[in-house]
Amino acid sequence: MKLVNEILKLDTAWNISIYIVVVLLVSWGVSRLIRLIIVSYLKKSKSEKYKKTSLQFLKNSIKFFVVLLAILFIIITVPVFKNKAAFIFSGAGILAAIIGFAAQAAISNLIAGVFIVIFKPFRVGDYIKLDDSRIGIVEDITLRHTVINNFENKRLIIPNSIISTESVLNHTIEDSHILSFNNFKLGLFADIDLAKQIIEEEALKLDGVIDYRTPTEVLAISNQVEIRVIEVSENYILIRAYVWVNDPLEEFTVKCALNEAVHKRFVKEGVDLPIPIRRIMNVEE
Repeated sequence: MKLVNEILKLDTAWNISIYIVVVLLVSWGVSRLIRLIIVSYLKKSKSEKYKKTSLQFLKNSIKFFVVLLAILFIIITVPVFKNKAAFIFSGAGILAAIIGFAAQAAISNLIAGVFIVIFKPFRVGDYIKLDDSRIGIVEDITLRHTVINNFENKRLIIPNSIISTESVLNHTIEDSHILSFNNFKLGLFADIDLAKQIIEEEALKLDGVIDYRTPTEVLAISNQVEIRVIEVSENYILIRAYVWVNDPLEEFTVKCALNEAVHKRFVKEGVDLPIPIRRIMNVEE
């Protein structure tokens, strides 16, 4: 350190400023080099999503730690900063305790982020759901938090220590195909067979609906869309169509389009629709 000080003569504000700029530029170059090496290594990964997740997290980690090391190097090598740092931390046991306590959350988030990247409960690009209000596409996994882009193009920023302890519904972790439940209510005197036929015909017209039957099921089951009577009540008959959709992001669109198309066909072909039965009772006083 003394040699650095003697060579560079870090005793003026101008020299110190130039030195800081040089150190930061070198650290930026080192960061870029490490990232290029990691990118070339991760190209061998089989899964594009796993590769993207690891790369995103490592990029964030490298930036943070390289900058942190550069700042520490500057503090240690510049006499003015080193003397002030020594003065601040000399005998500062209370200060160290406060910093340690404050760093608990940061360390917890960092460790949780590492576990997320290693065990991969979700990846960048996955469609996940924590609850009804926290649902969307994983956009980034940083050292501190996970960023989720919901369907209103708003970002949910969730600390890694929290999301790592939540039960996460991942729609795309292994298989992106999804079985969509579509319920329809018929009148008590409706032709159930006709209703089933209409629902299947309209479902097969929609983009995104796929045939997910195995070859054995194709031979054994004639209908691509399975439809069952779920409930018969005093007001209606509830039937459910099980429709396989290619992409979970298309499910809502397919469900809405199917509801509209089926209702129009029911009205056109005279399928009996449910009418609430209300009983009016006169109570004599």
